[in-house]
Amino acid sequence: MELVEQELSARLLNAAIEVHRALGPGFLESIYETALAHELQKRGHKVDRQKTISVSYDNITIGEHRLDLLIDDKIILELKACKAIEDIHLATARSYLKATGLKLALILNFAEPRLAIRRVVLEANSAPSALPRFRD
Repeated sequence: MELVEQELSARLLNAAIEVHRALGPGFLESIYETALAHELQKRGHKVDRQKTISVSYDNITIGEHRLDLLIDDKIILELKACKAIEDIHLATARSYLKATGLKLALILNFAEPRLAIRRVVLEANSAPSALPRFRD
């Protein structure tokens, strides 16, 4: 079985590993975000930082989410600098996928000695009722 966005996610993970090797653990999430965005742009990817997305219910906007990184309009990168990736991080990533209609989010924890990675895939029955609504 082929993974969702396998080729693109492999390229993104290679860049994240490069950033983690260079910086190591111990910095704030914002430091890793800036470094990873730079590394991905150097590699030719479209990178949207802190992208705002609208959340709707019953055809009304009820709030907003802010994505750490949206890469090539296909994959959400949620960056962490914490003890461990927890269930709440997975739930948040799932909510981002539902709100955008995208299929894949990668949670990257830079605080561990080895970069921790979790894939979150939107299940077919979790699709949103409308198209993604990104705001600039």
